[in-house]
Amino acid sequence: MSIDVIVTIDDVRAVGLCVNGSRAWFERHALDFRAFLHDGVASDTLLATNDAMALRVVEHARARFAQEHG
Repeated sequence: MSIDVIVTIDDVRAVGLCVNGSRAWFERHALDFRAFLHDGVASDTLLATNDAMALRVVEHARARFAQEHG
């Protein structure tokens, strides 16, 4: 069972992706980058894009969540 965590800009930075590139990626996938910066985005939303970058960031966010919540 997978966990639907909230992915934040800190997760994006933690895997070595840049903010400007992420902004362009959000635009290409018709996702609201400003809302993401403010509230984060559900991991399932990113995974629905079927994009390798999204998978990388979601894997990090899930690992962070598991570490924080034991």
